[in-house]
Amino acid sequence: QVQLVESGGGLVQAGGSLRLSCAASGRSFRSYAMGWFRQAPGKEREFVAAISTSGRVRSYADPVKGRFTISRDNAKNTVYLQMNSLKPEDTAVYYCAVSENMRLDSYYNWGQGTQVTVSS
Repeated sequence: QVQLVESGGGLVQAGGSLRLSCAASGRSFRSYAMGWFRQAPGKEREFVAAISTSGRVRSYADPVKGRFTISRDNAKNTVYLQMNSLKPEDTAVYYCAVSENMRLDSYYNWGQGTQVTVSS
């Protein structure tokens, strides 16, 4: 099974940008859809974005549409989340996970997460 490691988080000012990476180890990366989720302090984990195995199908949560872009490079076993025009409400720990069908309740093999903090 695939093992995931998130990176790229940090502290940025509102309006700034970050690119998160999720590196996968294992031989089955191309077989999985990938998703990004986030969890803010005291709140439930929420869906952010997902991408199909080929990268041709992408979906986004309403709060990030037009600002975030999910992509993947199967040759590098990596999925990315480009985050632009960041807002303080984007502050959260961001996690990536795998899925076999892109259903919201189907993700597993969560990484350790990477902290994103957006200052006002």
